[in-house]
Amino acid sequence: MSHDNQKNHLKAYGVVFFSLEAGLKSKWLLNYDGGAFLIENNKIVENECKIRGVSYQVISDAKAQIVLQKISSPSSNQDAVTLEKAPKIAVYSPKDKMPWDDAVTMVLTYAEIPFDVIYDRDVLADKLLVYEWVHLHHEDFTGQYGRFYGSFRTSPWYIKGKQRAEKLAAELDYSKVSQEKLAVAKKIRDFVIGGGFMFAMCSATDSFDIALSADGVDIVEAMFDGDASESNYQSKINYHKTFAFKDFQLVRNPTTYEFSTIDMTRKRKIKKTSDYFSLVEFSAKWDPVPTMLTQNHTTLVKGFMGQTTSFDRNNVKTNVLVLGENKTNREARYIHGTKGKGMFTFYGGHDPEDYQHRVGDPKTELDLHPTSPGYRLILNNVLFPAAKKKKQKT
Repeated sequence: MSHDNQKNHLKAYGVVFFSLEAGLKSKWLLNYDGGAFLIENNKIVENECKIRGVSYQVISDAKAQIVLQKISSPSSNQDAVTLEKAPKIAVYSPKDKMPWDDAVTMVLTYAEIPFDVIYDRDVLADKLLVYEWVHLHHEDFTGQYGRFYGSFRTSPWYIKGKQRAEKLAAELDYSKVSQEKLAVAKKIRDFVIGGGFMFAMCSATDSFDIALSADGVDIVEAMFDGDASESNYQSKINYHKTFAFKDFQLVRNPTTYEFSTIDMTRKRKIKKTSDYFSLVEFSAKWDPVPTMLTQNHTTLVKGFMGQTTSFDRNNVKTNVLVLGENKTNREARYIHGTKGKGMFTFYGGHDPEDYQHRVGDPKTELDLHPTSPGYRLILNNVLFPAAKKKKQKT
């Protein structure tokens, strides 16, 4: 899985997933050859590698033991993590969304990793309980329709989307979309607390936390829900209820395409040509989870924009790990934490291979980006729940 040895990093994850579903023994070799995978030899897997264009090498049992012994050395920052069972995956997304609206949906499809699409009705009916991993599509959990009001309120797609959301909320016995979205967010919160894994990108990161923090507080303006917000709602925000963020200030102007001070999009002074973030190195033997999440064939990843591009370090809780950061701009791009028995990862930006994706832009063709480091981070999150759990030392 190094830069030179693998011609399709993304589809390689699909082969590992396929192997786990076939019941084959697999190990993730952390920090070894770009985070390589050691899979029990089987002709079926070899054929899948050939069909999917994935680079592989067949080695003897003796060579495998040498590799594992080298990795186990106390002097090496490497580890071999056993992968046990392919997680059952859900993507939380509106059923009418196009697949290219969401990077996770695209890369799961490209890597040929199976997943189910679920939405509000399913979540509120507790159907999340049959899954180990859920990804949140670029959702607005605050009920403000993505804060697109300022630029797109007269656009047919915006009007129809608002009507659909209001209709669904009414069918689910909620008088406001914001109330229905909060109920969904709380169900997802409980899923994580109970031991589930949650991954979110772009606006699903901060809007999720904002919705939880505003439980019982009306922060939504009249053009979204028909009545005015509370005059002093900022003072009623409860940061103890959030997963990752603290001390943020909400943006009150409904025409501003921004939720709060969490997002760095409007604060950034970085040119596209110099927009990169670096992955943090962790101890493979002592902190296997963050090490798994940062496996890559490069430590420097191209930046990319989104409604929520990155996170202000001042608004990230101290118990949340920063996995990827731009130190120059003091922004966190990729963060991870625990909540109850479960874990969550927030990844800023919309599409790792589309620097400034806009409404109506053409989809990204992943055949053109089979070795994308930015997309590989997503797949790390998909695979790490398969790892055999062992007690962390830190």
